[in-house]
Amino acid sequence: MGLWAAASPALAQQLASQQSPAPTSDPPSPSAKNGREKKDGDVGIVGKSKLEKETGTVNDRIFEVIPNYGTVENASALPPLTGGQKFRLATAGVFDWGAYPFNGTLSAIAQARNDPKEWGQSWDAYGKRFGANFADNGIGTYMTTALFPTLLHEDPRYYQQGKGGFRRRAYHAVNRLFVTRTDSGHDRFNYSESIGNAVAAAISNIYHVPGDRTASRNATTFAFLIVYDGLSNGLKEFWPDIRRKVFHKNTP
Repeated sequence: MGLWAAASPALAQQLASQQSPAPTSDPPSPSAKNGREKKDGDVGIVGKSKLEKETGTVNDRIFEVIPNYGTVENASALPPLTGGQKFRLATAGVFDWGAYPFNGTLSAIAQARNDPKEWGQSWDAYGKRFGANFADNGIGTYMTTALFPTLLHEDPRYYQQGKGGFRRRAYHAVNRLFVTRTDSGHDRFNYSESIGNAVAAAISNIYHVPGDRTASRNATTFAFLIVYDGLSNGLKEFWPDIRRKVFHKNTP
């Protein structure tokens, strides 16, 4: 009886230790559950594509549809792009799903105007117009974003100014058509924009009807590509403001 009494505290302690649950590790974080554990330096880039992370850009779709590759927000300088990254930015923009309705709309306008008349008004004619518009914009993008920026060591990204009055920012958007940043970080005349669009206009003679293979039509195509890039710069500059004030979204 005395031996059992003396042994009871020790025995009770041993039984209690055997019945207590083993310590468990901390529950996994929500990011770990999703297989996207946040690491040092990842702040603010969760959800961005690999291309955006590599190039420091953000595809903040304009009106939630129009592709917006190559835009830099909240940065004044970034490491230079490789030639491969420039071609990948161009490819992403040309073949983005949002480019198809855009080219489709331009083709519908040309169909309504019966331009060019040689193609007529059939569905086959609409397909030719769609192909011509897609080629015009696609080749222009590759020339100004990939090929000539690689050959001439120019940075094709658009750096948003983001601050200041409307006139100052609008001037910045238009000015980027004529002044660009080199891979070494210096400003100079934007040769890629001018030469690239001129070459794209010349190449378009291959697939346009013979009646359109004129200097006048080439000049019109060149001017259209320049104006389009200028409007694109303006949308890239002011879209964050429109997104916040009209759509009440603070982030892309």
